[in-house]
Amino acid sequence: MNLRAHQARRRRLLLAALGAGGSALLGGCGAAPLERYREQTPALDLADYFRGPLSAQGLFVDRFGDVRRRFVVRMVGEWQGGDGVLTEDFLYDDGERSQRIWRIRSEAPQRWSGRADDVVGAARGEASGSAVRWQYRLLLPVQGRTWEVDVDDWMHRIDARHVLNRARFSKWGVTLGDVQIAFQRA
Repeated sequence: MNLRAHQARRRRLLLAALGAGGSALLGGCGAAPLERYREQTPALDLADYFRGPLSAQGLFVDRFGDVRRRFVVRMVGEWQGGDGVLTEDFLYDDGERSQRIWRIRSEAPQRWSGRADDVVGAARGEASGSAVRWQYRLLLPVQGRTWEVDVDDWMHRIDARHVLNRARFSKWGVTLGDVQIAFQRA
């Protein structure tokens, strides 16, 4: 075998090994399965918890761990059967205001869909015990442009009045940052 063929073969083996190692690492980085929260209480029933007035405080943390933005939210949830409307009014630390209106529908026991103007298609939610996991694509304004980002959004009920929320934002598989929110019933 000549030197050039040997180097090419070695390069292919190295790339294959790196690819296999990278796949194994990425496979271990998946989100925790929702089912592990099945026995945890209190249960997070969206129509029950997000009914009436709520407030929240939150922040956006970039992928380097720096807090980029803080905000407060005033919300009102209205429900009829399995269908709900959650109106969120945001006030950011720089004075900017925005509103998001979620239209939530029960699709099956413990399964939800949600729509909002800045959500691409429908968000898909699933509940198990004290947790709800939402997955969706969001149109995110960034420095005068709009990015379409993937959101992996986990909510955990702490007690009768409190829910903690962590939503991870990513694009092309690269984490951009997290939004962390503490909800409180009035």
